[in-house]
Amino acid sequence: MPHLLNKLTPNLIVSDVERSLAFYRDVLGFQVDATVPDARPYVFASLRSGGVEIFLNAPEPAVAEYPAFKEQPIGGTLTLFIDVTNIADAHNSLRDRVRIVMPLEKKWYGVTEFAFEDPDVYLITFAERESQA
Repeated sequence: MPHLLNKLTPNLIVSDVERSLAFYRDVLGFQVDATVPDARPYVFASLRSGGVEIFLNAPEPAVAEYPAFKEQPIGGTLTLFIDVTNIADAHNSLRDRVRIVMPLEKKWYGVTEFAFEDPDVYLITFAERESQA
C-alpha cells in the first residue's frame, strides 16, 4: 500500500542563513516563521509564503545531522518549481532584483514560467498554468 504524502518542505543548505533569509523575505515576500537561535547569527530559518515553506540551514549543523553532505557543493542542480498567480506581475516585480536564468515564456506544455537564482544558485521557477491565467 502506498504511503500518503502530505507535504514537501525544501531544506536548503545555504552559505549564509542571514543573506538567504533576506532574499526570500525581502525579494520574494516570504514571512519568517522561526530562526535558530532567536538572534543573529542564525544557523536555521523557516519561511513561508502561502502554501510554500522553505527551511534554510547553515552548512555546519546540516553536515553534523547529514554527514553525506560533507563533500557536496551548495546549490547545484535543485530547482524549486512554484505555482504562482499572475506570472506577469511576478516577473515585472522581480526582473531587476534577481538574476533571471530562463526568460518569461509560454511553454509547449501549457505553462508560462521564468526562472531565477537565489544567492546560493538554487534555481527557482515561477510558473502559472493556463487554467490560472
